[in-house]
Amino acid sequence: MAEDKAQAVAEQLGQIKSLDAKLQAEIERLRHKNIVELEQVCKLHDWLEGKRRSRQSCRVVGESRTGKTVACDSYRLRHKPIQEVGKPPIVPVVYIQPPQECSPGELFRVIIEHLKYKMVKGTVGEIRSRTLQILKRCGVEMLIIDEADRLKPKTFADVRDFFDNLGISVVLVGTDRLDAVIKRDEQVYNRFRACYRFGKLQGNEFKETVEIWEQDVLRLPVPSNLGTKPMLKILGEATGG
Repeated sequence: MAEDKAQAVAEQLGQIKSLDAKLQAEIERLRHKNIVELEQVCKLHDWLEGKRRSRQSCRVVGESRTGKTVACDSYRLRHKPIQEVGKPPIVPVVYIQPPQECSPGELFRVIIEHLKYKMVKGTVGEIRSRTLQILKRCGVEMLIIDEADRLKPKTFADVRDFFDNLGISVVLVGTDRLDAVIKRDEQVYNRFRACYRFGKLQGNEFKETVEIWEQDVLRLPVPSNLGTKPMLKILGEATGG
């Protein structure tokens, strides 16, 4: 009965018309990820570069949806791997996102697979040794772990060892929840005291970003006036900065 009613409604309303090809192409363009180069991203990259060069571990903390992931991953992409025939690739910066409730074994697997090596069977100790060997072989200088609060408490001991045993700068990225997690272990917290606060856009910086987005991304045929005070207020409340 319900199916008959649905059929009757569909016949009454008719087939939904396809979009104009030009309009569909514009929708597809806007669906793609667009990155706006921001001053706060450049500042974070400069800060991370200092930590990489000095081999200091640290953490990057900020609220959700503020762009931490894109900012950190784009830093990795600025350090392109170097591949020479017959030699292991040199990968200065590694960026990973561990799974939920990440155990030491799962962390090792994510790192090994990111570096394009095969995961082998063995004890956690054997896989740990293989991970350390691969990190050293690939010349990794910085390991960025996003969503680091997903790590199980016991996994942080292995994260600490990356720094202690290899002198790699380890960067933990997350929300304020990450701070609460690492402060439970004094030895872990002491190694990650250096902290960068990745905040929301405010004031002129928010206005400038909206104007750049309007001009370079939206590219509407007529002005949208997104940079006016009333519209900025609406956008600020909707996006949280």
